[in-house]
Amino acid sequence: MPNTLTLTSPAKINLYLKVKGKRKDGFHDIVTVFERIDLCDRLSFTTNATGRITIACDHPQVPTGPKNLVHRVARLLQTRYNVSQGVDIRIQKVIPVAAGLAGGSSNAATTLLALNRLWHLELDQRALVLLSGEIGSDVAFFLYDCSWALGTGRGNEIQVLKLPRKLTHILVVPCVKLYAAEVYGALKFKLTRYRDNVNILFHHLRNNRNDISSLIINDLESAIIKMKPGLQKLKQRLKTLGAEGVMISGSGPAVFGLTRDSLQAQRLKRILLNTYSRVFVVRTL
Repeated sequence: MPNTLTLTSPAKINLYLKVKGKRKDGFHDIVTVFERIDLCDRLSFTTNATGRITIACDHPQVPTGPKNLVHRVARLLQTRYNVSQGVDIRIQKVIPVAAGLAGGSSNAATTLLALNRLWHLELDQRALVLLSGEIGSDVAFFLYDCSWALGTGRGNEIQVLKLPRKLTHILVVPCVKLYAAEVYGALKFKLTRYRDNVNILFHHLRNNRNDISSLIINDLESAIIKMKPGLQKLKQRLKTLGAEGVMISGSGPAVFGLTRDSLQAQRLKRILLNTYSRVFVVRTL
């Protein structure tokens, strides 16, 4: 009999992203603060006896073959652990694609967790994290049941942060596409001494300090805005409307801003929907 499991797959934003330099393996060493947010896809998994991996998705831009990270995860587990069963996967997309919100990486992590249960692999968290490194740098974060984490290395070395803070954001995803590899490739390094203010940000989050907007940074922004100058106008619009700490998330193009509460965020959403089709009010999950 086939077994079925349905899980939510949340997005993230990077409240802090510092690029320290390029690695020998072609990736970049970073320091980043991940925040899990309540913008979630929904994935359903049903085992089959044929050994086939099938993917169905309600979003036309999501590949349903081997290029999908979900497919790569399932195939990796099949071959690595000699699994004879297959799986039929249905993805209900809510997280915008290629937006700097790690929807694909989150889906991949959700697939690791789901198939570990459905195929009775009994892999512990450490083993799952090691496997995630073969799929993508952001995947590891979603294997931890936490709201906040510090990511180092490629972003795949995770330290869970026990922070009680819950933030509310206005989040806008303009209809342009950006891919992490292109953004990192366009990054220009300045020969300045590396300064790491991430511990100050932790202190402010831990102690519920309101003045965190000046501590939110993203080293990728200069490269992103050079590629997509219109994002600077979007950032300015959010600031004019009263959002604070306005920043591009990850490799973009999603732009978020801090709001005092959900009422302010909903007011901004109503205004921004006159110009942008993808506007969300999100909160720390």
